[in-house]
Amino acid sequence: MTSSTWRALGNTYRLVESPGGGLNASEVSRLAAGTDGVLEIIDERDGRVEIAIWNPDGSQAELSGNGTRIAAAWHAGRSGASVVDVVVGARTVRCRFLADGEIEQDLGEVRVGAAETIDGVTFVPVDVGNPHAVVVGEPEEVLRLGPFLETHERFPERTNVQVVHVDGPGEITVRVWERGVGETSASGTSAVAAAAATHGTGTVVVHFPGGDLLVELSGGRAFLRGAAAQVD
Repeated sequence: MTSSTWRALGNTYRLVESPGGGLNASEVSRLAAGTDGVLEIIDERDGRVEIAIWNPDGSQAELSGNGTRIAAAWHAGRSGASVVDVVVGARTVRCRFLADGEIEQDLGEVRVGAAETIDGVTFVPVDVGNPHAVVVGEPEEVLRLGPFLETHERFPERTNVQVVHVDGPGEITVRVWERGVGETSASGTSAVAAAAATHGTGTVVVHFPGGDLLVELSGGRAFLRGAAAQVD
């Protein structure tokens, strides 16, 4: 089983080549030690990669912006492709490699729900192919609000949580609590969820502890721009 370590805005994933799939939760827990998860490469063809995304606790994620970007960069490095389709379950993320070395991703449809309040905590539910609860407040509150909302009965499958400070038009600062992981330095789908909940449309720069991502919201779809690199 061939593996390598990749990073995107401080998010570290162990990428494992596993043709046909077959990883289990116990193997993932071992492989994911010290990382934010495992990217299992199930199938690879010209310009197309099929993956499974595993959290360190052995659960699977429906989607990861940083994870799919890493998988695209891995395949492009082997194939020379300038456009890579990354397939995760029923969703395909098209990744285009730009002249400056960054990658633009079409993450598809984003659905923003009506604001809800649980025990005095107001949040906006957002579906980016995976679940999110976006709270407008002070980002350091993520350490309290993240575990509270992630495991609340409102979310039987648990949820990712973002606490967002709106810095101004088209600019936000975010800290993230990822389902099955805990606090992470950045998250691609969280960037989209936070931008959609606070801005709805247009271009938004999202500041994370691990760096910045650029989100473009148009016609109910989200486009994400960022980098990814192999570290070993």
